[in-house]
Amino acid sequence: MSIEVKDVMGRVAIAVRLDAPFTEILAAMKRFAVGAVAVLDADRRPVGVVSEDDLLLKEVDEVRHGATIFKGERRRQEQRKAAGVTAAELMTSPAITVTPGTPVREAARLMHERRIKQLPVIDPVTGRIVGTVHQRDLLRVFTRPAEELRAEIETVVRGAAGLDPSTASIGVRDGVVTVGGVVEHKSQITRLLEGVGRVEGVVGVTSELTCAHTVGVVVAPPLY
Repeated sequence: MSIEVKDVMGRVAIAVRLDAPFTEILAAMKRFAVGAVAVLDADRRPVGVVSEDDLLLKEVDEVRHGATIFKGERRRQEQRKAAGVTAAELMTSPAITVTPGTPVREAARLMHERRIKQLPVIDPVTGRIVGTVHQRDLLRVFTRPAEELRAEIETVVRGAAGLDPSTASIGVRDGVVTVGGVVEHKSQITRLLEGVGRVEGVVGVTSELTCAHTVGVVVAPPLY
């Protein structure tokens, strides 16, 4: 079962208008205890994001007062933001967004690659904001009940390796799964371990699986 953003997202759209002044943006961040807010156009569609880093540019002297000549585009953008007073002038655009149906893994990848801690969630049809998903929301997948995890793992065991869950040993503790049993071929072990590792909420996998034609224990591959 793939867990999607809609399963963990917050239903509050943390956002400001394009013409929101600096102080209103700061107040919104303080009120919701967040490090960034989405910026919406007149149709409630995210067009950018203002982060604490954007606001702090006003305190960086070399950005505020440094000459723009011979400077790169990034520095020129920083100086424009440092001089800005509204969300439209301060924001980073375009906004990076997800939809309620985006897999949690994809949202986590976006946050990691873009080094951001939250994402506006938009309606896939209208493009309007419907909520916000934070890093801490994504971490909720690791608090799934052990019984729920075990049921999904049993499905993987049956499908990936053709192993009867009733004859296999499956242990789940603190998100770490231990799988034991005997399979016919080594390739089945690889498929099984990879499948279990992809289950949402699994922190790690320990293998006690053996091959019918090989004596020994196969070490589980690392999770990425």
